[in-house]
Amino acid sequence: MATNKTYVKTEIVGSSDKSVSDAIESAIATASRSLRNLEWFEVAEVRGNIRDNKVSNYQVTLKLGLRYEPKA
Repeated sequence: MATNKTYVKTEIVGSSDKSVSDAIESAIATASRSLRNLEWFEVAEVRGNIRDNKVSNYQVTLKLGLRYEPKA
């Protein structure tokens, strides 16, 4: 029999001076220190800052999916 899963979604914003990928990885690493059962992410927004006509910072809004564990 297949196991059904239920998820809770939460939203976070990661930032990086290096890249969008680094912003994503940093946000997930930080979230994983306080959230359990992280299983997936969705990029909702990408934006950044411009300084001296160059990209100076990347910001990525992520929706995180956490597997729901009901109280026993």
